[in-house]
Amino acid sequence: MRASSTWSRCQGSKVTRPRAAGELPVIIQGGMGVGVSGWPLARAVAVTGQLGVVSGVALDTLLARRLQLGDEGGHIRRALARFPSAEVAEQILTRYFVDGGLDGETPFRLVERLSLSPTQHAVDLIVAANFVEVFLAKEGHEGLVGVNYLEKIQMATPAAAYGAMLAGVDYVLVGAGIPAQLPGLLDSLAAGRPGEVSVDVVGSGSARYSVSVRPEAISPDAQLHRPMFLAIVASHVLASYLARDARTRPDGFVVEGPVAGGHNAPPRGPVSFDEEGQPIYGARDVVDLEKLATFGLPYWLAGAYASPSLLAQARRLGACGVQVGSAFALCDESGFDPALKRAFFASARSGTLHVRTDALASPTGFPFKVADLPGTVAAPEVYAQRRRVCEAGYLRVPYLNNDGEVGYRCSAEPASAYVRKGGKIEDTAERRCVCNGLIAAIGLGQRHRGGAIEPPLATIGQNLSFLPDLVSAGRDGYKAADVVAYLLQAPRDQTCP
Repeated sequence: MRASSTWSRCQGSKVTRPRAAGELPVIIQGGMGVGVSGWPLARAVAVTGQLGVVSGVALDTLLARRLQLGDEGGHIRRALARFPSAEVAEQILTRYFVDGGLDGETPFRLVERLSLSPTQHAVDLIVAANFVEVFLAKEGHEGLVGVNYLEKIQMATPAAAYGAMLAGVDYVLVGAGIPAQLPGLLDSLAAGRPGEVSVDVVGSGSARYSVSVRPEAISPDAQLHRPMFLAIVASHVLASYLARDARTRPDGFVVEGPVAGGHNAPPRGPVSFDEEGQPIYGARDVVDLEKLATFGLPYWLAGAYASPSLLAQARRLGACGVQVGSAFALCDESGFDPALKRAFFASARSGTLHVRTDALASPTGFPFKVADLPGTVAAPEVYAQRRRVCEAGYLRVPYLNNDGEVGYRCSAEPASAYVRKGGKIEDTAERRCVCNGLIAAIGLGQRHRGGAIEPPLATIGQNLSFLPDLVSAGRDGYKAADVVAYLLQAPRDQTCP
């Protein structure tokens, strides 16, 4: 059942949202990377009255590895104590918690990789991990918290969304694809019915494959509210497709431009490249906001909008506000490894920070923003020395093999394995292991034999012009609340609608 309809002060749009959500936020904090937008950052933003967002990617791995490191501060165990199934929580602790933490050389115990036929433990772990992250982000305040998922990671979506809803998540945001199934999924889960999504399987033709989650298997009596769903889009054409049918219609849009960090939508039409090999975006990639406004849904603009004047401009263009990622990614509460954060500041201060749109780095085939920082897998020498291994597997693609069975492959896995599974050798060139690299970027990289630690992969937006306004002299750092206060400084000669 849908939540009640109310009227928003944002351009008079009629929107659907949970009764307790209050007014729509002006600022949405981006759901970045794997754990960069963790619960401490989302909570810090939410208490300011804006929308804090946790990244919902790979939360099962993050929970398992943090438990194996001893759960510093006891936060995960505190949240698991509130999980609706004490039996599931106890099973997770028994399997992964290491009192005092692993030593610095012992590899992490891996979690089960995503598949079309997961074990019940794998489903339970995804549900619990999303519950924990949202619970901790919402703990102790009345602010709004959202969770961000990738459409490219369909096999985790039902269980992940259910876990977030068990913790009372207010918003669900999804990009990196066409999230047409999310409204129906959220409706089903809110009504206590099983949640299911179809999964794309390469070579399957008209055959349908799906994954699902059954609420009765974990918390049959839970009363869930249906969160707002925001589709992250890069074109008014996709927005129109989603908005025209009640079954796919979101509650709003985040309109993301090509300078944003992480995965970007490919350019529309024939693709050309600049001298650095970056895809060139043109007039067809500019979203027609007048057409977007005709859909009668609220929207936020994203991609290099981290300034008071651009926030005011977005409001004048009819947006409710902006989504900001990079400014929050570098604040004190973000999950970036402190050493990596210092490297960002040092490179930005010296004028040597280079962020490029790499058309090959991500195995998804989507362009991906890569920060060229020393010691990261973006560096050619680090990439060349790294042993290709697929351990996390979140971006594996299901395919139908010659025997009619479903297999899984990733163009960043060992090239010989990818080709053996029917992939093309040319598709493996320059591919980075985005899963392992982003997990390593928050200090949770896997330890390999011989003491090697997985090298990080850092992503961020291409416009960091906000840094001089946020970084005080002699200090590398600032708070999430500083970002919010900075953005809400409307120029004196301009007022937001």
